[in-house]
Amino acid sequence: MFVVRETFTCKPGKASQLAKLFKDVMSDMPRMKPRVSTDFIGNFNTVVLETEASDLGEFEKTMQDYMSRQDLRDKMKGYTELYQAGKREVFKVV
Repeated sequence: MFVVRETFTCKPGKASQLAKLFKDVMSDMPRMKPRVSTDFIGNFNTVVLETEASDLGEFEKTMQDYMSRQDLRDKMKGYTELYQAGKREVFKVV
């Protein structure tokens, strides 16, 4: 199993908006077992989206499915305006 962690440094005042957006969109994708977190102690304006995949092929297929869904693309329209930087990390669960 793999855990995919996407970390976003949001523009000031935009973290809660991005977290809410991720939570809403990911509710349509429960098989990914999504978890959305915001900073509590650490860098300000941080939002983390974690998902799970049994293998990297499943993750890639899920991302392709996501990109083909117009309803999800419509919900995510403009989300890049909410953050300044981001990164994706992939961890293998042992």
